[in-house]
Order: sequence, then C-alpha cells, then structure tokens
Amino acid sequence: MEGPGVYLRTGAFVTHVRSAIRQVAEGIGMLYADYPLADEDFADFHVSLERPANLRRWYKPQVLFRFDGKTPFKPLPLEQAFPMFEWGLNWCVSAHVYRYLIIHAAVIERGGRAAVLPAPPGSGKSTLCAALVNRGWRLLSDELTLIGIDDGKILPLPRPVSLKNASIDIIKSYVPGSVFSPVVMDTTKGSVAHMKPTADSVRRVNEKARPGWVIFPQYRPDASLEMVELPRSRALLRVAENAFNFNALGARGFETLAGVIDTSLCFEFAYSRLDDAVAAFASLESEARAA
Repeated sequence: MEGPGVYLRTGAFVTHVRSAIRQVAEGIGMLYADYPLADEDFADFHVSLERPANLRRWYKPQVLFRFDGKTPFKPLPLEQAFPMFEWGLNWCVSAHVYRYLIIHAAVIERGGRAAVLPAPPGSGKSTLCAALVNRGWRLLSDELTLIGIDDGKILPLPRPVSLKNASIDIIKSYVPGSVFSPVVMDTTKGSVAHMKPTADSVRRVNEKARPGWVIFPQYRPDASLEMVELPRSRALLRVAENAFNFNALGARGFETLAGVIDTSLCFEFAYSRLDDAVAAFASLESEARAA
C-alpha cells in the first residue's frame, strides 16, 4: 500500500490504490479480505489517499483523495480517510463509466431477479439493504445500480455497505457477528461505518441479474408496513431523477431504463420493523417464483 500499491478487483473494475495511511490499509484489509487482487497491472482507476504536504501533516491532520494525480475533492480530517476512500470509489464509477446506465440505488438479488431500491439519504435504504443481504438476498450494490446498455442486465458491484448514525447499532444487533469498520464521527453524513459484504455476494460477483422489481423504500418510525403498487410511468420518471448519466446516454439511456421498468413490478414501500420488511420481500420473491 505504501509503495507500488495494490490492484483491487471489485466486479468489472480494477482500482489501483496506494496509501501510507493506516486507516485505509486496515479498512481494506478488513472489509475487502474476500476480494481478489488483479493479476495484471492494468487499472480502470488510479487513486491514492495522502496527507497534504503542508502544516496539516501535524496540525489537525487531513487526508487528500487523488485520482490520476488530481484532487477532485477538498481534504477531510485524517480520521475520515477510509470513508473518503469509499466515497471516492463511488465517484470514480459514477463520474467516469458510460458503458452502463448508473442509478443511485441499492440493488439486491434472489432467484435470479434483482430488486432496485432508489431512495434519497435518510430513507432507510442502506439499513434495509444490509438486513436483506443477511437474510438470503445477494448484495449487488449498496449505492450504484449498473444496468447494461446492451443486455439490460444488472452488473454486480458488491462493495462494503455504508451505514450511518442509528443504523449502525441497529444492524450490528440485527446481524450478530457482522464485520464493521470503526465508526467515524462528525462526517458530513454524521457517524459512519461500513459493513463487510457477505462472502457469497463477493464470490458470485460475475453473475448478472435480470430486473424484477423497482421499490422505493421509506423508513417511517412506528408506521404499519405498506407496499403500494406504483404506475410504471411514474416509476420511470422517479428512477431517471436518480440516474447519474441518464442525460449523457441520450436515447440509449432512456431505452435501457424503459426496458428495466417494463420488466419490473414497481412499488412504494414503507416500513418500521426490519423483520416485517424482510418478510414482505420474501413474499415478493415467492410470488415471482410461483408465477
């Protein structure tokens, strides 16, 4: 990590990462232990996390994220180095990849069908995703849904699941034995920790999935479970609002998204208890198998 770096393969992408910062090396060693290193020295992204070469190396230390030698973001406090690595990798994919339609959404799979979960911050999307992937669903991604323009299938990108604030302790309690990075306080997102993906999700990283559901989740304290079917036209517009490169792809982006919506059942989903939510998703999958 301190010298030539490592070539980390996460699904279809290889990232060359270098860093002499302890938190970055420990986070990668803990959460990416099941991932392969690339055999070749080619990388889609070349990144490094470094301390600034100024007084900030000693006074209120900071970390810089470099991409191809450039610094696309402002520095953050040094203790946020590993979250910055994760956020930076999300940016690398969402800002530079155009062979897939990229939706800001979690995505999980069961029985060959994928459930896409677009939702804004604070909706409980990642909490729900973390619970489901530890109750029989496979993690395809916590943040980025990648849809093939040529085949309409969803490409796995199973990296650590980002959890914030109260969700951290909720999932630690719900999934005993789960592996988490240390909690980092006072980020722009609040308290942040990352959960290691299941080994099965990483092992099956080359297995694409076909779209089956588009579900807009919303956590509502003390509310009853609610699953309401959504017209496909409304679902398409809402998903398009969450796409990073929809406009850049033009007609191909529209056709790809329309194909996903046409082959999916679309719902608005409100929940307060994870057990109820898990049961509702299991029912969806059972109904799809019986159909």
